[in-house]
Amino acid sequence: MGLLLPLVLYSLAACCTASSEPLSPFLSRGCNDTDVLAVGGFALQDINSDQKEGYVLSLNRVRDVHEHRQAGLGSVFYLTLDVWQTECHVLSKKAWKDCKVRMFHEQTYGQCKAIFYINKPRRVLHSLAYNCTLSPVPRRKVQFMCPDCPSPVADLSDPRVLEAVTESLAKYNNESTSKQYSLHKVTRATSQWVFGPSYFVEYLIKESPCTKSQASICAFQPPDSVPVGLCKGDLSKMNLKKYLSVTCNFFESQAPTPGGENSANQGPANLPKVEKPQQQNTEPTHSPSKAASKGSVQYLPDLDVEEPKDSQEKSPVEAFPVQLDLTTNPQGEALDVSSLFLGPMSEKLVVLPFPKEQDSAECPGPAQNANPLVLLP
Repeated sequence: MGLLLPLVLYSLAACCTASSEPLSPFLSRGCNDTDVLAVGGFALQDINSDQKEGYVLSLNRVRDVHEHRQAGLGSVFYLTLDVWQTECHVLSKKAWKDCKVRMFHEQTYGQCKAIFYINKPRRVLHSLAYNCTLSPVPRRKVQFMCPDCPSPVADLSDPRVLEAVTESLAKYNNESTSKQYSLHKVTRATSQWVFGPSYFVEYLIKESPCTKSQASICAFQPPDSVPVGLCKGDLSKMNLKKYLSVTCNFFESQAPTPGGENSANQGPANLPKVEKPQQQNTEPTHSPSKAASKGSVQYLPDLDVEEPKDSQEKSPVEAFPVQLDLTTNPQGEALDVSSLFLGPMSEKLVVLPFPKEQDSAECPGPAQNANPLVLLP
C-alpha cells in the first residue's frame, strides 16, 4: 500500500500536466492536399485581382498551411505561398494558370502570406488579408549561369529604351487598319548585345481618340485615359540598319473587333466564381483590421547588390520579410463577416495571429520549378 499511493499520485500529476497543455486550434494539413492547392489558387487569384500595377503572380508551391475550422461557419486558412511572375499584366484580368511564367533570367519571385475564408455550403470564398514580398533573381547568379542573357535596364526613361518603345509602337500603328494607340507607361526593359545593341521593352498603351486617317491632326489623349493593352517590342541595330518587331495583346473587353487589329488576345478563361460582400462600403463592426485594402505587394531590389555587412547572418527567408497579422491577441479576435451572406444575420469569425511555426511534415509541397534561383529554401 505504501508503494501504491505514490504511484497513483504520480499518475494523477502526469495526467493533469498533460491536460493543462493548450491544444492547437489548427488542423495539420498537407501542402499538396487537393483542397489546400485549390484554396491557395483562390487566394492567389484574389491577390492578382486586387492589383492595379505589375504582373500576374503564379503559384510555384504551397510552402505552409494552417486550417482553423469554425463550427457552422467553414474554415479560415493561413497560407504561405511561394510565387513567381508571369508575362501577363494584372490589368489583363487573366487567371494565373493561363499565363506563361517568365524565363529564369528575367524572373521576379518571392512569397505571399494570405488569410483566406471558405464556406462551401454557402458558396463563399473570400480573401481576408494578404501581404507579398518579391525580388528579382540575383543578377550576379544569372550572369554566372548565362552571361549572354538579356540584362534588366533599371532606368526605364533611358533614351535607348524610349527609342525602342517609340519606334515599335509607330510600327504597330502603321500596320493597324484603323485605330491608333499611344504610350501609357513603360513597364519593363532589358538589353542584350547580339550582332549589335538590342533593347526589349514592354509597355502599356492607350487608345487614341482618332482613326488612322486622322492621325496627323489628332489631339492628345486625355491624361486620365485607361490602358487598353500591353505591347512587347524589340529594337536591334547592326551597323546602320535597324530591326524592329512588336506584338500587342489587348485586355479584357478592350480587344479590337475581328478583322481590326492584329495580335489581340481572346477574352480570359472563365474564373471560379468568388462571392463578394453583399453590402458595399460596410466596415465590419469588430474587424481587427481597420485598413480598407486587403494587403500589398512589396518589391525589393536585387538582394545581391550592395549586400550589407551582416547579410551573411541572415537566412534567405529573413531576406524576404512577409508580415501578416490581423490581430496579436493569442486568443484571437472576432471579425464580422455578415456582409458576405444574404439575409439579416450576424456572423463572426475568430481570426488568430498568423502562425509562425510550420507544424506539418507534409510541407512545403512540391514546387512547379525547384530551381533555387526562383525558390526560397
